[in-house]
Amino acid sequence: MSDFNHVAPPAAHYGSVQKALMQKINVMHAVIMRDIRSRYFNHGLGFLIVPLFPVTHVAVLLIVYSVMGRTSAFGDDLRLFFATGLMPALAFTYLSRFMSVSLLTNKSMMAFPVVRLLDIVLARAFLEFMGIIIALLIMFVFLLSFGSDPIPTYPSKALAALFFTVLLALGCGIVASVISAIAPMFAMVYALSMIIFYLSSGAPIYLHSFPEQVIYACSWNPVFHAVEWIRSAYYLGYPSQFLDRMYLIGCAIGSVAIGLLMERLLRPQILSS
Repeated sequence: MSDFNHVAPPAAHYGSVQKALMQKINVMHAVIMRDIRSRYFNHGLGFLIVPLFPVTHVAVLLIVYSVMGRTSAFGDDLRLFFATGLMPALAFTYLSRFMSVSLLTNKSMMAFPVVRLLDIVLARAFLEFMGIIIALLIMFVFLLSFGSDPIPTYPSKALAALFFTVLLALGCGIVASVISAIAPMFAMVYALSMIIFYLSSGAPIYLHSFPEQVIYACSWNPVFHAVEWIRSAYYLGYPSQFLDRMYLIGCAIGSVAIGLLMERLLRPQILSS
């Protein structure tokens, strides 16, 4: 009978879980608000700048392609073809790159015992993710206004590709943020590496016009498969012999697992650095 007396009642257990959850939400909210104010003119509306980066990037490239007289490799819509490649590539590069400096720019918040390292990283991830969602909606409206049809032929494939692209960015961002917190120079190295990820993804250039050896080399880049997956969801007959969905899925899940493990194991070094 004495053993049963030590078991917490279900109501009490539920109350403690609810309290812990509310505390975590409050911490995340505080970190997000602090991040917004410190990065964007000390005002919440400054967050509107976040989605403008990828949108402006896409708009400038589309204008350049139009002036150069580039034609679409698939279909007759140049804007749609390059937008389907640029948005997943930019979602990865912007999300993971800004996550990589999250611990560096918010080290002062680690002085509060209630704030965990992962809270800071995930708060930045949430902030950048919302920016990407707004950017996608803006691009959706932009394409519609120019007579394009931004609805994919296979919506479920496009959503799956976008999901694992964001998951890959999240995992790589956690790994990069942990390393950057210990060795700050890595943040610059990681930012420069985004150029390689971006160009070899096939988003700004149509890689299938290059020799197979070049495409094979680029296929080691998981973002390449994100771009190919989304484009195959839009275009019937899109060449997918180099597309490996499981490679992208494995890299996405693996990067998250490695990032969380690194955060757990290297926490003392991060706090002492």
